[in-house]
Amino acid sequence: MEKELLYPITNDYRFDQSLDGMWDFKFDSRANGLVEGWQNGLPNSIKMPVPASFNDFFTDKDSREYTGDFWYSKRFFVPSMLENRTIAIRFGAATHRVVVYVNGIEIRQHEGGFLPFQADVTNAIRFGEENVVSLKLNNELSRETLPAGDTITLKNGKKMVKPFFDFYNYSGLNRSVHLVALPTQRITDFTAVTKLENGKAYVDYTVALLNQTDTKISVELADDTGKTVAKSEGDTGTLVVNQPVLWQVRDAHLYRMSIKLFKQDQEIDEYSDLIGLRTIEIKGHQILVNDKPVYLKGFGRHEDSIYAGRAYDRNVEKRDYELMKWMGANSFRTSHYPYDEEAYRFADREGFLIIDEVPAVGFKMAAASFLGGLDQSFFDGDWIEQLYEKHLDQIVDLIKRDKNHPSVLAWSLFNEPDTSTDSAVPYFKKIFNATANLDPEKRPRTFTLSEDDTFETSKCKQFPDFYLLNRYPGWYHKWGYEISEGEADLRQEMDQWQASDIEKPIVFSEYGADTEPGMHKLPSVMWSEEYQVELLEMFGRVFDDYDFIQGEQPWNLADFQTVEGNMRVNGNKKGLFTRDRQPKEAAFGLRQRWQNM
Repeated sequence: MEKELLYPITNDYRFDQSLDGMWDFKFDSRANGLVEGWQNGLPNSIKMPVPASFNDFFTDKDSREYTGDFWYSKRFFVPSMLENRTIAIRFGAATHRVVVYVNGIEIRQHEGGFLPFQADVTNAIRFGEENVVSLKLNNELSRETLPAGDTITLKNGKKMVKPFFDFYNYSGLNRSVHLVALPTQRITDFTAVTKLENGKAYVDYTVALLNQTDTKISVELADDTGKTVAKSEGDTGTLVVNQPVLWQVRDAHLYRMSIKLFKQDQEIDEYSDLIGLRTIEIKGHQILVNDKPVYLKGFGRHEDSIYAGRAYDRNVEKRDYELMKWMGANSFRTSHYPYDEEAYRFADREGFLIIDEVPAVGFKMAAASFLGGLDQSFFDGDWIEQLYEKHLDQIVDLIKRDKNHPSVLAWSLFNEPDTSTDSAVPYFKKIFNATANLDPEKRPRTFTLSEDDTFETSKCKQFPDFYLLNRYPGWYHKWGYEISEGEADLRQEMDQWQASDIEKPIVFSEYGADTEPGMHKLPSVMWSEEYQVELLEMFGRVFDDYDFIQGEQPWNLADFQTVEGNMRVNGNKKGLFTRDRQPKEAAFGLRQRWQNM
């Protein structure tokens, strides 16, 4: 569990400098970099952009598919004026595990390629001089990692990952790196939870500190004009806002929460961030935001773009939000991992709802045999105990990082796990029990049910607060001319949900058809743009006939890269938009449907 995950800011007490740019980079296929002293800097290295995945910059396949240890290194200067502060390097993500060295000294290790972590380097750096940070990363997969897979060695001696998931194993420093300086007595975390009563908003807050001896705290809330609308003192309290302007779906309003730390009446630290005043509740078959029902329209997405792979790119992010707004969408799922923090800040400003997903993907070994899965239950494996510790650790950090974002609607704790066997139940019970009180706001928790995990077969339907269904009739089964059979089967399952005593909403979190852009056929055939239109129209007919269905998020916003396979033509092509973010024909039809709702 990470102790400090506050997003870096600069003010009179805090300093934040980007270390993004060109880093030294080198593969370590023999895993002897440490013995050769690479922790002190990389000899005979090449340059690599940060943030970026390393894979798609190369023109040879061995480099693009490289699996094993690899290193990054960069020289950085620490000004003397920062003495007497805590100096740290904050990494937005390092995929999938990393050892951090500064000036040759090992600082810390971290596992989990989609969440930030901070390395305290105060005792290793030299003030007023140039320093060197070196990172030993590793991108191998196993059945106890998030995401899950295998790593094999080919007969030529090269390692290769065999993911149990359908997206490419992009690796490297995919997010920004920050050099930060912090007060030694400081604010380390805060939470803000809104209640609405009698036309007022009550914001219950807590503040966590490091070295809090002889300190006092003041908290203020200001509107978008800078006017203070509420004040309080102490590390816990309530801010009362009269006539609040609420954060609404697709109509966002944000307040600035400012926390000041004093010692002997002298200010020694300050942290501020934007929050939204809103409530979330699951009630019967409805999803409520500020006590009003919301129907989710949106997408599964991926952090995926040409050249930079899984790297966060604010240009791509801006384009994606404009496309979603053009479509009339109001939500998305961070499939299948936590996204860069800036994505949530976009959503906060634009009024989008996020189903926030931990990278617990690949926990199903029979679901997609074309990915190399095995026909057995994932939860029967001897790796489960170690997996659980890593799984819980990443859920803890996910919730700690994202708990104050008004855009976050729910936590998704798995994607398409195997829930059709009794052996899954103890694991699910353990995860849901351990996470019940992590979120001060008590947002709903959920996970996606794959096609093998139906109303009849799933043993874990008792756990989520609402259901996410991934269903592919018309593509992975009952395809082409048999699509009418696929619709009939889908309706049969929906009839079972409807006839049950379950009083929870269902959101379709994946459905769709691979579509080669520009391929047309009359009458339609699979892979044609016409067939994608017909399949989405079929799902729309089904959704409209069941009032407990409270959302539709087709797979995917845009085409994305996957592993090679005989069911993939240079990636997954289920996007409503191409990988370079241009619309396919189906985007226009779905846009009309959503705008008419």
